Amino acid sequence: MSGNPAVVMRLVASAYSVAEKAGAIVRKVLHSGELGIVEKTGANDLQTLADRLAQKSICASLSRRFPKVTIIGEEDLPCEEVQEDMIENGQAEEILQKSCPKEYEALKEEELVVWVDPLDGTKEYTEGLLDNVTVLIGIAYGGRAIAGVINQPFYNYQLGSGAVLGRTIWGVLGLGAFGFQLQEVPADKRIVTTTRSHSNKTVTDCVNAMEPHDIIRVGGAGNKIIQLIEGKASAYVFASPGCKKWDTCGPEAILHAVGGKLTDMFGNPYHYNAEIKHMNSAGVLATLRNHDYYVSRVPQSVLQALKSD
Repeated sequence: MSGNPAVVMRLVASAYSVAEKAGAIVRKVLHSGELGIVEKTGANDLQTLADRLAQKSICASLSRRFPKVTIIGEEDLPCEEVQEDMIENGQAEEILQKSCPKEYEALKEEELVVWVDPLDGTKEYTEGLLDNVTVLIGIAYGGRAIAGVINQPFYNYQLGSGAVLGRTIWGVLGLGAFGFQLQEVPADKRIVTTTRSHSNKTVTDCVNAMEPHDIIRVGGAGNKIIQLIEGKASAYVFASPGCKKWDTCGPEAILHAVGGKLTDMFGNPYHYNAEIKHMNSAGVLATLRNHDYYVSRVPQSVLQALKSD
């Protein structure tokens, strides 16, 4: 490591600590029993006190240390002073010790865009399906997702009161991904993970066209990408608008850092420039391996129902 780590590595190191702080906030709100649920656009699009507090903590912490970075969060919150105890100033030392990939060494703050989903899987959070819940922070440069952090606030929660809750996964393109054990589904099996609460005929038709041996229906985009990199699913198939850039930026960077791929249903990449529209309107298709096979299986009727970004 050089004496002065590159901006992007310092940003990832901060995002790691900030995501852990947000995860602690998410746990604290749940344990308080006062979730403060409001509907945004309907019963499947919820916001809780945890979403609001976690985003305030993430955005305020990162913007204080990196004032020229553009930060885009899911929740539309009023600008107000954030209490000092919501600010996380720490940086993960293990990340600062890593060498920055050559192509990112000279990046400046103002060239970077951070996409924040303070609580991915809010509906599942309100229903007690806690392993579906993640905190997502993605970092983009030139419209490309180049680094990401995923915190799972309730990792290990099924193990009971003695377990240490939570873990944080992170990755940088050209460096790799860390905090988990990379595994693959056996080559002779196709396991598709898809939406739990946002399904329709187009989504179902597309999943079935993949000829899966098994289908998993769970919440959270971050959670589904973790299933891919831990060998629980071969493909994440969601042939519908619904996912947004803050859902996919961080997870995509981690998936790409281990050789996987995330595109729309046409096989085209998503872009993460600051001025881009937020909706991933042409669906999401993500795989660890054999991406072309899954793209080739998408029915024409599904492609006609979606419009490419």
